[in-house]
Amino acid sequence: MHWPFCVSKCPYCDFNSHVRAEVDEDRWRNALLADMAHEAARTAGRPLSSIFFGGGTPSLMPPPTVAALIAAAGRHWRVWPDIEITLEANPSSVEAARFADLAAAGVNRVSLGLQSLDDAALRFLGRAHGVAEGLAALDTAQARFARVNFDLIYALPGQSVAAWQGMLARALALGTGHLSLYQLTIEPGTRFATLAAQGRLPPVDPDHGADLFEATRALTAEAGLPAYEISNHARPGEESRHNLTYWRYGDYLGIGPGAHGRRLGVATVRHRKPENWLAAVAARGDGLMTEDALSPAARATEALLMGLRLTEGVDLARLASRVGLPIERMVDAAAIGRLADLGLVARDLSRLRVTDAGMLLLDAILPQVVTAGD
Repeated sequence: MHWPFCVSKCPYCDFNSHVRAEVDEDRWRNALLADMAHEAARTAGRPLSSIFFGGGTPSLMPPPTVAALIAAAGRHWRVWPDIEITLEANPSSVEAARFADLAAAGVNRVSLGLQSLDDAALRFLGRAHGVAEGLAALDTAQARFARVNFDLIYALPGQSVAAWQGMLARALALGTGHLSLYQLTIEPGTRFATLAAQGRLPPVDPDHGADLFEATRALTAEAGLPAYEISNHARPGEESRHNLTYWRYGDYLGIGPGAHGRRLGVATVRHRKPENWLAAVAARGDGLMTEDALSPAARATEALLMGLRLTEGVDLARLASRVGLPIERMVDAAAIGRLADLGLVARDLSRLRVTDAGMLLLDAILPQVVTAGD
């Protein structure tokens, strides 16, 4: 079994993603290294396949700290020769200026939060960058890193299928091997939720959303970047190894403020507030807030909810062996039969997957199929 790890909630930003005026770099680096060592002591000698720097603005992390964390990981675990080391970044000129040093530190994959190729849409989304600055950052990233992903948000107010197809065609022409394409969702407590409550942000008509989704799948497949997850598209071999571990319910280690992990059937959660996390590390050598053993039913449920997002689906027999539950305790065979008759799911021997048509209704399908938590 391989072990990715992620560094979450970048310490260089507060919860509103504004850069802190002063950061005690030595203190942060030493705390991150200590938090990593705590997890390493429980997983020593395992192969390490990926590292992911995410949360906040990790691209503002000083490259020497990034290099120190990567080097420490190499001492704690057996690193794959082709390890994937991803860093999330905003597409700004300030962050792009650090890409060369980050690449030298060992980062070999970057995920850019481009979000749109339209300036009006970026203003609506509350982004600080414009299209020109974003594309310049993308050019820099492609020159510095072997693999680059960027994300776009669609189903924005008034966005027609034709307009989205035009933007997506432009995005595909930019030459990256991976795209993350998300429909706009209205999350509680966000500015969009307030606008929706005021009637200033009408919800996307489901039929229009379906048309946009189908157009997305058709264009990306034609361009050689088929969907491998409900919102992620890649050339074969350029899928996000780190995220695949989440979706395939592999174990992963989370360090840093707010980081979540899954380690040998145990769910780990670090303190979210940076100051509390720092205090915990100083007091006992780790930033853990909770560490809970998961029941077989909870593990099966998590694995199915994640795995059915993937085009490949879930091998039910393999999952049953891993968690120690029979297949009939994990899924509802009658519901699967009904949904299969409708063309929404498919079951081939022990593998269950959601079809392209079913992905449009994934949120409705999952509660019908997954029964392990009942």
